[in-house]
Amino acid sequence: MEAVGSCLTNKYSEGLPGKRYYGGNEYIDELETLCQERALAAFHLDGKQWGVNVQPLSGSPANFEVYTALLSPHDRIMGLDLPHGGHLSHGYMTPKRRVSGTSKYFESMPYRLDEATGLVDYEMLEKTAILFRPKLIIIGASAYPRDFDYPRVRKIADSVGAFLMMDMAHISGLVAASVVANPFEYCDVVTTTTHKSLRGPRGGMIFFKKDPILGVDMESAINNAVFPGLQGGPHNHTIGGLAVCLKHAQSPEFKAYQGQVVSNCKALASRLTELGYKLVSGGSDNHLVLVDLRPLGLDGARIEKILDMASITLNKNSVPGDKSALVPGGIRIGTPAMTTRQFTEKEFIATADFIHEGVLIALEAKGCVQGSKLQDFMKFIKSPEFSLTDRITDLQRRVEALTTQFPLPGL
Repeated sequence: MEAVGSCLTNKYSEGLPGKRYYGGNEYIDELETLCQERALAAFHLDGKQWGVNVQPLSGSPANFEVYTALLSPHDRIMGLDLPHGGHLSHGYMTPKRRVSGTSKYFESMPYRLDEATGLVDYEMLEKTAILFRPKLIIIGASAYPRDFDYPRVRKIADSVGAFLMMDMAHISGLVAASVVANPFEYCDVVTTTTHKSLRGPRGGMIFFKKDPILGVDMESAINNAVFPGLQGGPHNHTIGGLAVCLKHAQSPEFKAYQGQVVSNCKALASRLTELGYKLVSGGSDNHLVLVDLRPLGLDGARIEKILDMASITLNKNSVPGDKSALVPGGIRIGTPAMTTRQFTEKEFIATADFIHEGVLIALEAKGCVQGSKLQDFMKFIKSPEFSLTDRITDLQRRVEALTTQFPLPGL
């Protein structure tokens, strides 16, 4: 936060270290080179084999820069479908609308989860890839609680002559700490945000193989796609904050933190299962759980709102088989933030109990509402007729009594 709020924000430095459009970048060059070195070190990479661009403004721009570097307009891509845990920038579209810009400029074909298991359906991915012949296959998700089978997707990509990219935005901190599988062993290019489990400033990075892949000079193509292709001057204050973050990511404390993130998530998942909840895939290998509320006759939007009123922030999320992204059937719960505040398994078990209380209140509230639409529910819980306010207030009091014992970093 100190680096991001520093005078580094004042300097324009279009280009790369030693190749700037503007003069006066002696110290900015030192900073960006240091950040690159720390990025490679944080992810245990050999600088002879891998390079990195630390200028992307966030994860979605980083992804589009990779597409711009490796693909021509209307080339074919495959990514995990958004309602099945994928990300908008991986090519999401509906039957009526090309929602993501990625799907406007490239032809996208999703792969999905096996709805019976909640796991990526690799068999269907392979069959579809053979028919669709994508030029790029994207691994990665925004709401998938399991690890990925990188060797299998590498084999599929090779069989159809495709580049293989991993968007590790949500799990990059876990990857750096080696508590999940390593995508760098199998992928040609790896992108990430820097502000999720990595705990850095709001930015992005692109890691790329230095050897040519499928006839493409990856380093030149990706660097040129970032600037001058899609960006102008880099945000040097963000790069400064990222350099600090990446040094910390190499520390024993960071590795211990990421281990606790995973342990806390398993405790949360276990307690929610004990309480009778259905978890997508039945559990978690990483930092998040995805709860399917449809067996209860509830949805994520109503639960999100009730828990918000009780000082619990989580988000509504699509689960496999959902019809609406606005009223999805699940909630997504992550452990990194509260683990940073020193929550352990004990507190996450208590958190599961608090969430359960909120779900019971929401269930009762839904039964009292005249009308079935979400807007009817939202209007009712703000009205004088809503009789459960005292229970929500009591839950909020107990939530805040617990959380105020755990300081918030930076405050």
